[in-house]
Amino acid sequence: MASSLFDYESHLEACAKQDEQAFKTLYQQESAQMLGLAMSLLGDRALAEDCLHDTFVQIWRHAQRFQRALGSGRAWIYSILRYRALNHLRNHGRYTELDDDFIERIADDSPQANELFEQKSEEKQLSRCLQGIDRNRRHPILLAFYHGLTHEQIASRLTTPLGTIKSRIRAGLRALQECLQG
Repeated sequence: MASSLFDYESHLEACAKQDEQAFKTLYQQESAQMLGLAMSLLGDRALAEDCLHDTFVQIWRHAQRFQRALGSGRAWIYSILRYRALNHLRNHGRYTELDDDFIERIADDSPQANELFEQKSEEKQLSRCLQGIDRNRRHPILLAFYHGLTHEQIASRLTTPLGTIKSRIRAGLRALQECLQG
C-alpha cells in the first residue's frame, strides 16, 4: 500500500482502542522503511532492530496520545523512532547533534549507506537519481517521504511559500521518475 494513500491517523486511533489488526497493518506498512532509517542513524542492524521494536512498543502503549490536530500520524511514529535512536546514541556516548540535513545523508551514495542498504542495485539507482536532483527539490521530497511531513509543515520548516514547495516536490518527483526509467 502506498504511504500517501495509507491512513496512519485512523490506524493509530484504532491502536489506541487496542485494535491488534490495526497495529499489525501499521507495522507491515512502515517497519521496513523505519528499519532503514534506524540503521542509518545507529549504523548497526541489531541496534536498529532493537530500536524499531522499542518504537512499536511505544506506539502500542501510547497511541492514545496521538492527536490529528497536531500533525500527521506518519510523522508522529517517525518522531518516536528518531527519539528512541537519538536517546540510544546519547546513552552510549555516540550522540552528535542532528540538523535537518541528516535526512540528506540517508540518500547519499557513500559506502556506509550502501552497506546499510545491502548493495541493492535498485537502491543505488534511487540514491544516484536523488543526488542528481538539485537540493531545493530533493530536500522537500526527503522531508515528505522519510520524515512524513505534510507540504504545509515542509513550507514552514524551510520558510518557503507553500506553492513553491508543492512545485518543487512535483518537479523533483518528475525528474526522479525520468531518471529511474532512463
